[in-house]
Amino acid sequence: MNLGYRTLALAAWSVLATSAHADEALVAVAANFAGAVEAIGAEFAKDTGHTIQITTGATGKLYAQIGEGAPFAILLSADATTPAKLEVEGNAAAGTRFTYAVGKLSLWSADQRRIGDDPKAALTASDTLHIAIANPDLAPYGVAAREALTALGLWETIQPKIVMGENIGQTFSMVDSGAAQMGFVATSAVEAPDKEPKGARYDVPQELFKPIRQDAILLKAGEGNAAAIAFLDYLKGDKAKRIIASFGYGTE
Repeated sequence: MNLGYRTLALAAWSVLATSAHADEALVAVAANFAGAVEAIGAEFAKDTGHTIQITTGATGKLYAQIGEGAPFAILLSADATTPAKLEVEGNAAAGTRFTYAVGKLSLWSADQRRIGDDPKAALTASDTLHIAIANPDLAPYGVAAREALTALGLWETIQPKIVMGENIGQTFSMVDSGAAQMGFVATSAVEAPDKEPKGARYDVPQELFKPIRQDAILLKAGEGNAAAIAFLDYLKGDKAKRIIASFGYGTE
């Protein structure tokens, strides 16, 4: 066998060996992190040969589906509480939980004239008819929005204006479409690298709401899945962290 042929044969064997050991993991992802996980998943596939399949939704809904037996291998939650609860309940692998991102909150309007330097004035303006937030019973970003409004002394005042999305992605769509004049959205929705800046935005100071620590955890269905284990490890790496930061999240 000549050297060139041997090199080609070894390369082909390497590809086949990688493919033979490649796996796929079904990942349940909080709606706010959808864009970031798609970007990370593409790099993960290139770097490891493994692939992920993504299902997005409100963290509360995903938790309910996991409890009903949905075959997710990983949960990327929008909070730290839900993964911890899954671990205690025996639906997740002990010791696999970690914070993969810290969410940020923004008051945003598609109308660039709508929000100025005074968010309280914008929220209480007579022509602000609808203010969108994610449902606090389902989505941690909704909890953060309620905490921020309470800290601003406005939660009771603007109750008649509030409309709720099931998750933070739906909340963003309500504002983007004009169904609501403004809303509290994940900063990642308006700071993603693939989005052109538009509208008006006020980044809510961290002191107005508890940090949105978003935790990942390996679920029971993923314990024997090589792709799931590899993806959680990949999330902790520098490349994934750079992508996460580019989508407007903090990293630890």
